Amino acid sequence: MMAKGWLAGAAVLLAAGGAVALAVGGRPDEAAIQAPAKRSTLALLTSLPLVFGESFALDNGGSPVLTRLEQRYNVVPIGVADAASLRGHKLVLMAHPRAQPAEALVELDQWVRDGGRVLLLADPMLSWDSAQPIGDPLRPPPAFADTGLLGHWGVELLAERAEDLPVETPSPGMLASKRCKVADGGFIARCKVGKGRATIIADADFLNGGPKGLDLMTSELARLERP
Repeated sequence: MMAKGWLAGAAVLLAAGGAVALAVGGRPDEAAIQAPAKRSTLALLTSLPLVFGESFALDNGGSPVLTRLEQRYNVVPIGVADAASLRGHKLVLMAHPRAQPAEALVELDQWVRDGGRVLLLADPMLSWDSAQPIGDPLRPPPAFADTGLLGHWGVELLAERAEDLPVETPSPGMLASKRCKVADGGFIARCKVGKGRATIIADADFLNGGPKGLDLMTSELARLERP
């Protein structure tokens, strides 16, 4: 279980969150396309309009990101990273998620420690365009709301800009860690957490970077699936 101090701090700082979706560009990776019956399941938690447009209209859904993911996975959107939502899943993509309730963070941490795998896109300064006004609940948050989860995993998210980026992105952050393997000048941190693994990328705007951004996303998910 997580330290009581972290849980208490999270309870004060976090507002219950949950959310859906965002858009991007990319081209199919034919080698990665799986037949539906062979696809593994991917739980998707995001504030970006990846599944639905910002209006949540059923005829305005989907995105190049979702299209790429569905070539390899059966994508299951979830609204919160709690035990009930994570149950039965082995792999989760948290793409710039909203602030999670403190209890959900404890359950997410335990899920990873029990063997779960998570790719977390934690953007310290999101540059994604939105038609919604600042403060609107449908607008993605301007920054990843880290209330102790990264520190609990031994990672620090810095406002500095990572160097040697594998993709082009307007406002990346930088990750520092003595416990995890840091790559690409601090852009990516790969951590062992109990029996599971967590990969953190200090950006989410790279999803808008075309095929290279989508390739990075799918390659990191594939890395997490390896034994």
